[in-house]
Amino acid sequence: MTRARRLPLPGPIPVPVPVVVTALLLSLLAVSLTLLLRGDAHGPAFLAGYAGAWAVFAAAVGALRRVPRRQVVPLLLAGAVAVTATGLAAAPRTSTDSYRYAWDGRVQAAGISPYDHAPADPALAGLRDDWLFPGAAACARGDADLAPLDSGGCTRINRPAVHTIYPPVAEGWFLLVHELSPDGVRHKGLQAGAALLSLAVSGLLIGVLRRRGDPRRAALWAWCPAVPVEAVDNAHVDVLAVLLSVGALALVARRRHVTGGVLLGLAVAAKLLPAVLLPGALSGVRRPRTIAAVTLSAAAAVALAYLPYVLLSEGSVLGYLGGYAREEGYDDAGAGGRYALLRLVLPDAWALPAAALGMAAVSVAVWWRGDPERPWHGALSTIGTGFLLLTPGYSWYALLLVALVALDGRREWLGVAFAGAVAYLAGPVTGPVGGTLAYGAAAAAVTAQPLTAWVRQMLGLVSKRVRNQREKVAREEKPSRPAISVSGRSEPPT
Repeated sequence: MTRARRLPLPGPIPVPVPVVVTALLLSLLAVSLTLLLRGDAHGPAFLAGYAGAWAVFAAAVGALRRVPRRQVVPLLLAGAVAVTATGLAAAPRTSTDSYRYAWDGRVQAAGISPYDHAPADPALAGLRDDWLFPGAAACARGDADLAPLDSGGCTRINRPAVHTIYPPVAEGWFLLVHELSPDGVRHKGLQAGAALLSLAVSGLLIGVLRRRGDPRRAALWAWCPAVPVEAVDNAHVDVLAVLLSVGALALVARRRHVTGGVLLGLAVAAKLLPAVLLPGALSGVRRPRTIAAVTLSAAAAVALAYLPYVLLSEGSVLGYLGGYAREEGYDDAGAGGRYALLRLVLPDAWALPAAALGMAAVSVAVWWRGDPERPWHGALSTIGTGFLLLTPGYSWYALLLVALVALDGRREWLGVAFAGAVAYLAGPVTGPVGGTLAYGAAAAAVTAQPLTAWVRQMLGLVSKRVRNQREKVAREEKPSRPAISVSGRSEPPT
């Protein structure tokens, strides 16, 4: 009788070292973001921790390059969930905008247009609660995130005396979150909704980039610290506009121009900023029919989104938009930190016309010379240029830019997103100087690579011309061979 041979049991499957390194860096990133959001740092101190998180993020993205291809998507998704979830760790830390969102949702649920009354209006006093409108004891403490009311008391809502500024798709989102949120969740409903939108953006980016070869660039959004801080913790509605914008550009790239135009219009009706993406969506498009398909469908989507509020509202649906532009100094360059880089070389009065001219030039160039297969390439150029020309003071505006960087891969533009954080968090201490220096460094990083490539190209052309000239001179100086006669004797050339 022969003894049966035992087959060796399979051992554990070895995990590649790059996977382990990337996972450890993602764990460090998640821990650092959680500690930052749950801590009590403010202003420059918060910015220092935020910068540290960005450094870990950069290291994790770098480590992902060495991860084997088949393990990239699972790691991307796991990292996206872990990093995004950190934004749920605390109440909004650096912005009070989400309190206005919650109020607008509550007002709409009561059957009232959010454009008709400011939060301080006594006509809406019946909708107030102790969360958004704290009692006298809390108001007496004078917390920085509480705004006083003319009638007495205070509120967590910023600018309580002015009407809402948010477009209709954003208002629809506020109402949806209010209706789906259980009683008493307060800010958590908006944060949870924003986390789902952020993860949806990550999934969409992975899907688009997988079809084009390599999804690794999706980490530039999925793991970016701006997502848990600005999109989730502060619950900024910009993330809704980002999702719609990425979807619009992805559809346009697949020649689905009408559907892409509709999504772009909805994105504009969520935040207005995506209107800057229109030249990118029309990259390289020459046919009038195609141009009309994108622009008219986008315009129709905006109009239809506004229509219900126009019919239900007694006042203007533009709200505080004009007042906000004046408050932020967009109509008067000398009033704030806007147009900071232009004002370094131009008089204040020239800044606004110069910015408009610069945006027009870039938009035309993107439309005329852009690649219709990569509309996000031109879209990143237009919105990135807009940030450098206008130098906005709010860091969450750049969420859209971060998503476009993930699509296009030009990582140097991420410096513009971080510059906005410097301007916002350090501005109360440094004034406009901090933001100007940060945007200046970002502009230098953006221009360094194409400038270097241009210099190398010029040097190559010069070197080629010098080489050709030397070869020409050498041919002219080379002695001619003597003529050979039939008899074999040399004869001078004639």
